[in-house]
Amino acid sequence: MKEETDFKMIAKTVFGLEEILSTELQRLGARNVEVHNRAVSFTGDKGFMYKANISLRTALRVLVPIETFTVVDEKSLYNSIQAINWEEYMDVTDTLAIDTVLNSDLFTHSQYLSQKAKDAIVDQFRAKHGERPSVDLDRPTLRIHLHVFGNTCTVALDSSGESLHKRGYRDKTNLAPLNEVLAAGMILLSGWDKHSTFIDPMCGSGTILIEAAMIANNIPPGYYREEYGFEGWKKFRAFDEELYNTIFDAAINKITNHQQQIIGGELSPNVAKKAKENIKHAKVDDIVSIKVADIKDFEVPPGRGTVVMNPPYGERMVKDNIEELYKSIGDTFKKNFSGYDCWMISSNMEAFKHVGLRPSRKITLFNGQLECRFMKYEMYQGTKKIHKQGVTNRE
Repeated sequence: MKEETDFKMIAKTVFGLEEILSTELQRLGARNVEVHNRAVSFTGDKGFMYKANISLRTALRVLVPIETFTVVDEKSLYNSIQAINWEEYMDVTDTLAIDTVLNSDLFTHSQYLSQKAKDAIVDQFRAKHGERPSVDLDRPTLRIHLHVFGNTCTVALDSSGESLHKRGYRDKTNLAPLNEVLAAGMILLSGWDKHSTFIDPMCGSGTILIEAAMIANNIPPGYYREEYGFEGWKKFRAFDEELYNTIFDAAINKITNHQQQIIGGELSPNVAKKAKENIKHAKVDDIVSIKVADIKDFEVPPGRGTVVMNPPYGERMVKDNIEELYKSIGDTFKKNFSGYDCWMISSNMEAFKHVGLRPSRKITLFNGQLECRFMKYEMYQGTKKIHKQGVTNRE
């Protein structure tokens, strides 16, 4: 029966993308979807676990909780981890890695807790078999995730393995590449209709453009990926290659081939070259084009469209330069981007003031550790007052 095969999962995400991820999960067919801080929980079967990993654009990883218990100190954590029968999940010949996320006053170092949990597991195997599994931080058979919130510890298996933002299409990056999950989330938040012109006039290594092309043409983010954590599972939710291939093929068969105008601009010829290589690697070079140009000189197709961009935040620029850059961006929006919804993300709240435009939306997102605002500027054709009143002939 289907009901008996469903189990709880947790998809982790970036702060600010929880609702977008929830919508993605519901559209894929998840049950019991609940939004949490930087995470969304849901239920589904093994096939849905594969589908979620292949198809979710705004998930960083998909976890399968196996145990929850109360902890008061390192010893209680060790004892509770050791009380789990790890032979249900792995063999002594397998390898493991443990990641810990800590949100508790009881402990100070997540790495120390990972070490204690690892000791508990390998000591259990050593007591039974006289030998122990080894640690492999890069490609373990089983990646285990601990989440300690207050005095509650949840132990989960990481079905994704390497973070899902590592799509596999990006070979070349500049100094500050944008996380692919954040890029996809920004595009989905922008409400772009997938048909009108899409522009990133400061495209860097091309991540936003590639994610836009994938969204518009239904290319699953797992299309480029070589492996997932669940492929190493031999016992608990043991990997079913035939089922996985069926689900992967179904996702690939939904790819469309529209010819949107997805255009990037990049001032540096060297960075533009890297972006073009990434775009080719992602197999979207037939719909994404890049021009070497300053944003001020960027040729904007007439009509309606959407801009999503990630300008420099100023960490490596002097104050006057970053403020001048943001003023220039605002002036260019006004002058050249009539009819476009222009979105930009930055952690530099002071520089935002120099854009000189009133944002119609402000969304808080995190780019890594940096708290950012994702701002929307609606560049009406004519003045805002005329647009709102529908008056076309006004002095």
